[in-house]
Amino acid sequence: MITHELLMAPGIRHGFFTRQGGVSEGLYASLNCGFGSGDDGERVAANRARVAERLGVPADRLVTCYQVHSPDAVVVAMPWQREAAPRADGMVTTVPGIALGALAADCAPVLLADAGAGVIGACHAGWRGALTGIVESTVEAMTRQGARLDRIAAVVGPCIGPLSYEVGPEFPAPFLATEPADAELFKPAPRPGHFLFDLASYVLRRLKRHGVGAAAATGGDTAAEVPRFFSYRRACLRGERSYGRLISAIAFMP
Repeated sequence: MITHELLMAPGIRHGFFTRQGGVSEGLYASLNCGFGSGDDGERVAANRARVAERLGVPADRLVTCYQVHSPDAVVVAMPWQREAAPRADGMVTTVPGIALGALAADCAPVLLADAGAGVIGACHAGWRGALTGIVESTVEAMTRQGARLDRIAAVVGPCIGPLSYEVGPEFPAPFLATEPADAELFKPAPRPGHFLFDLASYVLRRLKRHGVGAAAATGGDTAAEVPRFFSYRRACLRGERSYGRLISAIAFMP
């Protein structure tokens, strides 16, 4: 479990969990927390229970969304059953003892907190969600619940790194149409006409432009660090039939 000092405030418990420390096997070894991965459901449930235990909450108080690469964030008033998970990519809550989890396997997980207001958030920021505003939607949902923008601390967790994230020639255009200065996040790739994209830095920029009080990234390249992380891109390059999902989670325990 990776933690960051920005989220080490009174009452806040958080962790960007690696793939280590679970019960799954094979392609999913070992802390796979994604029910949609094709892994045995009982093993996924056992892994998620371990995550909840580390955060100090009951297993049924750890919630995740049905993630769809959207800009949509929801307010969590009570835990839901897996089958009732909303189609969204961000969550916020003011309810103590609920852990908000973001699943990822190269996309950027973001955990957020205003400890003084007792408001926490979590979101899943792939390139599409980040571009269309999932970070801002999550922050705005937090402020509607009483968070103060200048007190929000946000941390971007491990995701695909800039040396691993090769994108095609058409990829930068919508980003640069929104913010030309983001051209510096695209470096030439070994393949002519292709680029290497820095996703974590892009998500950080979106947070800072929106005015959060403090934002940082943990570092880590999910595609390159095989023993530590699951990776969709690595699985594709290897021709593997599936891949596990990492979880990052946050809870408020006053």
